[in-house]
Amino acid sequence: MITHTLHGCRAIIVGAIVLAVSGCATTVTSVDPTDPWEPANRSFYAFNDTVDRAVLEPVSSLYSKLPRGLRRSVHNFLDNAAYPGTVLNQLLQGKFELAMQDSARFVFNTTLGIGGLFDVSTGFGLERHEEDFGQTLAVWGMEEGNYVHYPVLGPSSIRDTPGIAVEMLTDVLTYVAAPPLALLEVVAQREDLASAAKVRDESAFDPYVFTREAYHQRRTFLIYDGNPPLDDFDEDEEGLQEVVVAQ
Repeated sequence: MITHTLHGCRAIIVGAIVLAVSGCATTVTSVDPTDPWEPANRSFYAFNDTVDRAVLEPVSSLYSKLPRGLRRSVHNFLDNAAYPGTVLNQLLQGKFELAMQDSARFVFNTTLGIGGLFDVSTGFGLERHEEDFGQTLAVWGMEEGNYVHYPVLGPSSIRDTPGIAVEMLTDVLTYVAAPPLALLEVVAQREDLASAAKVRDESAFDPYVFTREAYHQRRTFLIYDGNPPLDDFDEDEEGLQEVVVAQ
């Protein structure tokens, strides 16, 4: 559902680590061959950034003042509602054992965890996983295609685009939530990613390129379940380093 909207900010954490070790920099240029639509993408990025600074950032700042336990329960509830998508994509990728475990995780959190407000499954040894349809298409052999930065939805790619619809269809809140819950999801996600956005804003790099390259790295990390081949990870790191003109 709306969790896709802020994937780009989440990716910034990964990108920040690589950029931090790539040396000092003063200017950045775009050299990514997967981004031939950069002029349009930059326009949409600027629009999204304006909306974020004018609306989401101040609202999420107010939300952050709520008790930590309450915010954690909101996070758990929203994550649990979207979890059937992970199970479906595990089945599509042939990860049948994990699909069984994560089905149990969803059931336990929904029942014993009171609708997902509490994460009881982790205490039972059922760890959280993250799968989506873009990862499934990658496992099936589909190339990433061009980078796309959508209005409102944020960074994506040709391969990840169908996953936006699949994510909505597999999110329980799509069928039972009133609009206020959808808005709560946006605000809660933005508050979760406040530190990542701060890293982006305080860096010396072009924020558009920063977000794009970090998005590529995060997708590679997820596709390989956190253990990407060194050549693939190095290739993504080079993509970040190539946009840096070192002093």
